Amino acid sequence: QVQLVESGGGSVQAGASLRLSCVVSGIAFSTVTMGWFRQAPGKDREVVGAITWSTTRTYYAASVKDRFTISRDNAKRTVIVQMSSLKPEDTAVYYCAADRTWPNNIYSDRASEYDYWGQGTQVSVSS
Repeated sequence: QVQLVESGGGSVQAGASLRLSCVVSGIAFSTVTMGWFRQAPGKDREVVGAITWSTTRTYYAASVKDRFTISRDNAKRTVIVQMSSLKPEDTAVYYCAADRTWPNNIYSDRASEYDYWGQGTQVSVSS
């Protein structure tokens, strides 16, 4: 059974930082591209970014580029998004997702491409 478990969400003020983690089990972690998505109330789920299984390629949405950093530790089966300079518009439920891409070193910004999802963790940023 594949499981993705996010942690690290919370409520912070604008300008603060948060670090979200996602631990993956039940799948060969080193063969999947990992993505982070978010969904705000009343809005569609949108991509935050992604990192390929090789760690050599990353992607960031324009809205978070230069503020968020995605990394992964294949030995610990963990993907992390370090979020800094948080804004109220970053408020959302954040999800990690896994996409079986090996041997292709690719990523997708489309939620429909991802095979497995975590349950989400809430991030709330107040002004």
